[in-house]
Formats: sequence, C-alpha cells, structure tokens
Amino acid sequence: MIRRSRLDVYFDVLEVIEKGFVKPTQIMTKNNLSGETLQEMFETLIKGGFITEEIQKNTKRYQVTDKGRNVLSYHLKSLTGLVEAK
Repeated sequence: MIRRSRLDVYFDVLEVIEKGFVKPTQIMTKNNLSGETLQEMFETLIKGGFITEEIQKNTKRYQVTDKGRNVLSYHLKSLTGLVEAK
C-alpha cells in the first residue's frame, strides 16, 4: 500500500469537492480521512483561498474557488504523462 503525501491529500480533497461531494461526511468518506484531519485540511484550504465554506440548512458545505480550480488544473496537467489518470 502506498501512503499519500499530505500534498496529495489536499489535491484529493479539492478534486472530490469539485466533483460535487460538498458535505463534510461525503468528503471524509471519499478521501478516507478522520474528522480531525479533514478539519485541519479545511482550515488550511479556506485560509489559502482554495475553498469556501457555506452553511445551508444547518449543514456545512464546501465549494472550490477559482483559485482552487486553477491549482487543481495545473496539478492534473503536471501529472499528464507521468502517471495514469484516476
């Protein structure tokens, strides 16, 4: 089993949110993360301007910002030819 780097996990979180999984439990499940780790990721991504947090009907939901999309796009382009796409 290959362990993901912290940077890989950040990109995985961005990718999952971009695919439409916007609730914390969905994101946590799709990325196989603990609640504590995911919360740390959210804080970093929000401070960096890569995602936003909204509260709808007493539920937190996350959206990727334009900055987050750009970073994710560059990351995926940089992998082209190096590894197979997910």
